[in-house]
Amino acid sequence: MRAISLSITLGCLALSGCSSVFDKHVEYKYVAPNNYPIIKAIGYAPISLQKGVNSSQKQLMAIKASKLEAYRELTEQVYGQKITAGTTVAGSIAQDDYLQSKVQGIIKGAQVIKTYAVDDTYVTELELNMKRVHDLYIGEVKPREVKKVTYY
Repeated sequence: MRAISLSITLGCLALSGCSSVFDKHVEYKYVAPNNYPIIKAIGYAPISLQKGVNSSQKQLMAIKASKLEAYRELTEQVYGQKITAGTTVAGSIAQDDYLQSKVQGIIKGAQVIKTYAVDDTYVTELELNMKRVHDLYIGEVKPREVKKVTYY
């Protein structure tokens, strides 16, 4: 019993020996990246297959759909895709096979570069300049790196 008490006491002393008894002041400096990539995405939507009573409404819906598709592609490039897949087997025979894809994320700072129709397809081209994203990020988060630590 006495040996266990002694080992517990020594363990506590060893752990408390690492604690800081000094106050400190930490100075940070800003760290800028070396380069900023530009990510591009294109979205397509068929005009004639859109819901609408006339061609103008169908074209407006295709414009919206192509823009959303471009944003989806941009989100895939930035955040990746979550893929879920599976197969059901009964009696050594594949019964059901499924594949599901999901994309989730927030895109800030993307710009529409071009939007135009080609035959029966509407096209939207987006661009995400990571310099712009970085500037938005800096404005919100203000990341830092330790510059100097002074102990008192």
